[in-house]
Amino acid sequence: MKCPICEKGILKQGKAKESMFGIYLGEFPAQVCTKCGESFTDEKTTKAIETAAREKGIWGLGQKTKITKTGNSLAIRIPKDIAKYLKLEEGSEAFMHPDKDKLIIESS
Repeated sequence: MKCPICEKGILKQGKAKESMFGIYLGEFPAQVCTKCGESFTDEKTTKAIETAAREKGIWGLGQKTKITKTGNSLAIRIPKDIAKYLKLEEGSEAFMHPDKDKLIIESS
């Protein structure tokens, strides 16, 4: 079967290394493109990936937030679930920096 992403490679049975939010979840069976490396999983495997993410406590951590203004600066609220997962508390320090089109905030 032709890859629906790059339209140049062929999908072959293989394994895909899955991660979410930088946390490694494991290797899972997948159809993998011979050209671009894109992987496709079936429903059973997708549920296994979701289960692995739940076990690691990261399922559902991705959330939208509003950017607000505080004085002359902009502020971002960190949702409670993310703060709890990262063990962030009021007054704790963090390091932030741009990475292309992303804002990276690293807890200390």
